[in-house]
Amino acid sequence: MNTSVTAKLYHELLQAIVSGALAPGEKLSEPVIARRFAASRAPVREAIRRLQERGLLTYVVNQGVRVAQPSAAEFLALLEVREATEGMAARLAAEAMSDAELATLGTLVAGHRDAIERNPHGAYLQDEAEADFHWRIARGSGNPILAELLCEQFYPRLRLCRRLHSTVAGRGRQAWQEHMRITEAIGQRDGELAEVLMRRHIRAARSALQQALNAADKTRK
Repeated sequence: MNTSVTAKLYHELLQAIVSGALAPGEKLSEPVIARRFAASRAPVREAIRRLQERGLLTYVVNQGVRVAQPSAAEFLALLEVREATEGMAARLAAEAMSDAELATLGTLVAGHRDAIERNPHGAYLQDEAEADFHWRIARGSGNPILAELLCEQFYPRLRLCRRLHSTVAGRGRQAWQEHMRITEAIGQRDGELAEVLMRRHIRAARSALQQALNAADKTRK
């Protein structure tokens, strides 16, 4: 099997899913994908298998493979696990990140100010992985197992969940301010504070989601 073709297919399909180009619940056809990318069926099947392992595709009996539709309960569960793992990542990043990486992180978060100011009541999506605050910290943790878990397993599912479940208006600005404080703690090499702030940040995100879900339930009743 051509691993480079499989990798290309995987990343192309991953981006299509998390960007919404492939809608939740949409059916995927191996022959269509193979023709689109001028690939054989074997690498297509392998790319689909990898995406299934990461929870981005699901197999439905008599319906085939479809883009996952994570429930609110799954999103809440994901945030519970993130609180512990990302708290650890922040603590390790305060110890392991180089001065250059810290400078890049600071510039990244400061650069998000423009997006927040343009839409102060909107979401704070950070669509590209390299432009994602959490992705940078996970990579900067110096722990390859933790980085792989967060960047390859959690974040793609998180990006899909973000697009399916709304949050409280104004949470984007609040999240950005929390990012700034976490960045400052990491920059000061205060791992203990960075972990505490990151855990609070993830907990606040979960609370905001729960608040949005409760409001939606009341509207439907």
